[in-house]
Amino acid sequence: MDRTIAVIDIGMTNKKVAVYDGSLGLVGIRKKVFEPKIAGGIEAHDLAGMEAWFLETLRDFARDSDIGAIAVTTHGATFVCADAAGNPVAPCLFYTHEPGGEFQKRFYAMAGDPRELQAATGTPNFSALINPAKGLFLLKELYPSEFASAALVLPYPQYWGMRLTGKAGVEGTFIGCHTYLYDWKRGGYSSVAEKLGIEKKLPFPLKDSWEILGAIKPEVAAATGLKPDTVVTMGIHDSNASLLPYLVKDSGTDFIVNSTGTWCVLMHPQEEYGFAPDELGKVVFFNRSAYNKPVKTAIFLGGKEYEVWTGLFGAKPGGSAHAAAPAAATASPSPALYAKILAKRSAFILPEIVPGSGQFPGSIPQAVEGGRRFRLADIESGRARPAFMADQAAAEAVLNLSLALQTMVALERAGLAPGQTIFTEGGFRNNRDYNAILAAALPANPVRLTDMSEATSFGAALTGLAALEGTTPSALGGLFSIARIPAEPMPGLADFAAYREKWLALIAEAK
Repeated sequence: MDRTIAVIDIGMTNKKVAVYDGSLGLVGIRKKVFEPKIAGGIEAHDLAGMEAWFLETLRDFARDSDIGAIAVTTHGATFVCADAAGNPVAPCLFYTHEPGGEFQKRFYAMAGDPRELQAATGTPNFSALINPAKGLFLLKELYPSEFASAALVLPYPQYWGMRLTGKAGVEGTFIGCHTYLYDWKRGGYSSVAEKLGIEKKLPFPLKDSWEILGAIKPEVAAATGLKPDTVVTMGIHDSNASLLPYLVKDSGTDFIVNSTGTWCVLMHPQEEYGFAPDELGKVVFFNRSAYNKPVKTAIFLGGKEYEVWTGLFGAKPGGSAHAAAPAAATASPSPALYAKILAKRSAFILPEIVPGSGQFPGSIPQAVEGGRRFRLADIESGRARPAFMADQAAAEAVLNLSLALQTMVALERAGLAPGQTIFTEGGFRNNRDYNAILAAALPANPVRLTDMSEATSFGAALTGLAALEGTTPSALGGLFSIARIPAEPMPGLADFAAYREKWLALIAEAK
């Protein structure tokens, strides 16, 4: 039996274990959702529950598959404070927690000027705890003795790697993703890491994502039935795992990957690091790719926006939002309906579901109809609701326009230029109208829909196979292909530019 690769893929919603064969074919996948724990009134990750399920699922897969390597990929903005053996010593807080304006002031009083930090670390000022340095600062305030007792501060993928191997390590994709902790100019940890007192607690030096962290611990082998020589890679950030197959297959070309899910992450690989002067202070940042190159990046919570708004469509006038039709509603807006909405310029949906998470800091989530504003909180409570939301086809069309407009702003922030191909992968590749709007609005940029299923897990599997075979992901490009299905432009969008102009004006007025 050929040895296979197991991927532990940890999203904010779904936790997954997937197994791939030596040709990078998906053998099987299992998923589970974990309810958060509550620590001091804040949602925190159920690390123990997740670990038990991972080991149990690996044991189930190991009965029929000779797993030779494990690769871990996780969502960003999460670190674990641990003792020298890798046991957590403090809660692992959700990055979605919003600690408030006074906390933000305290953080920057400690850390320094946001623009100077962005220039050095590639990190913009996000709200909530999406900058992990803020999460660590809050942990230090709430749990000072536990924070001080930590021997290690582990990036999330490397925490799980240490749980499996007993060894601490770090690689570039996670530490270099809007953390404030890595300084691109220094080539090492930042002044913020020093001020937090964690510089010496962060593992160093940075390794490649496909390097081997170590073999599994004996107790892991006993719990799972895996062979003792099963290796674990360094781990990889989830967006960078999704990007990796394109770096392998499209090396030398200029493209942007629109990786869609709960987060829409627009990634534009670059050769050189650096911001234009007018970009500082805006929601654009640099990821660090698996090849340790800069990736100009812009994000927004597109999947979350879609989930929240579609859950509200179809509710009866004056009724509770919770009585709305399900997201898989019968809506099927036509090009003629889109053209009508664009021409009237009366109905709009404005970001952001989580304030400060995307391209419009300060924007208040709301719907607008005929100049009247309906705040999301009022719509959810049933206190008020625009008439267009009772028509599922119209509501779906207005939402798709909003998501496409947010995507266009993110594309521009990521450095969109004529001729670049836009690859849409993830959940939104199945949203025909969204992609048709983008294709019509961006005639100078081919919009291509990919066929990559479980792109994050696949990218992580690439690193696992590279480790198993003692090579690099680039050497494995012949094992897979990526379909590039052209998105057909939606006809009849002559009024799109005027609609966009009013949409942007409404956002600016709402701040």
